[in-house]
Amino acid sequence: MAQLHKLSRRDFLKVSGLTTAGMALAACAPAPVNVESTVANSDEALQRLLEGNQRYAANKSIDLNESQSRRVEVAKGQNPFATIFSCVDSRVPPELIFDRGLGDLFVIRTAGQVIDNAVLGSLEFGVAELKIPLLMVLGHEKCGAVKATVEAVENNATAEAEINWLVDGIRPAVEAAKTQSGDLLDNAVKANVSLTVEHLKGSSILSEAVEKGGLKIVGARYDLDTGVVEVIV
Repeated sequence: MAQLHKLSRRDFLKVSGLTTAGMALAACAPAPVNVESTVANSDEALQRLLEGNQRYAANKSIDLNESQSRRVEVAKGQNPFATIFSCVDSRVPPELIFDRGLGDLFVIRTAGQVIDNAVLGSLEFGVAELKIPLLMVLGHEKCGAVKATVEAVENNATAEAEINWLVDGIRPAVEAAKTQSGDLLDNAVKANVSLTVEHLKGSSILSEAVEKGGLKIVGARYDLDTGVVEVIV
């Protein structure tokens, strides 16, 4: 019969120390990376966006692509699957409301989604150089820039300094909304999204990509109260 050996106090401490160290290393090990498949087309890109928004609105965000390994990965190059052209409003951060992380979204923001040459060039760059298959124009409930434009139009007033440039950019949407029944501000927000989508389709680079099936341009509205994004164009 084999002789049983007593474990000395020193041996016990050695073994338990190793065990504790092993547990500590396991605890410090990076979490498994949630690897997603590459988006194949604009429809898949839109579906991925809306699924992320559903998680966010239901308070079930999973913080995709925010890990250290993801940071290292995207340092080598970017491959965003969607462009979001949205308002600068602090309550509408695209990465949060779509539950996305590093390298997922190509984001351009101006007050009221007003377009200038830098914005258009940036959007075109995303399509021409990065081959992003989806471009979403995202307006939102109670937009301050649109509200300021409504007030300027109703009072036949001029806004201060360069803010008036923004007002002039949004004015056509307010004029269009005045002919509609319902809430003027919200109708103007939606009209502004629709007119912006049409404006972007006038770009030769963007329109060519749309015609060839490499790009879809959609317009959407974000509800501040519910957190839900609804595609409206």
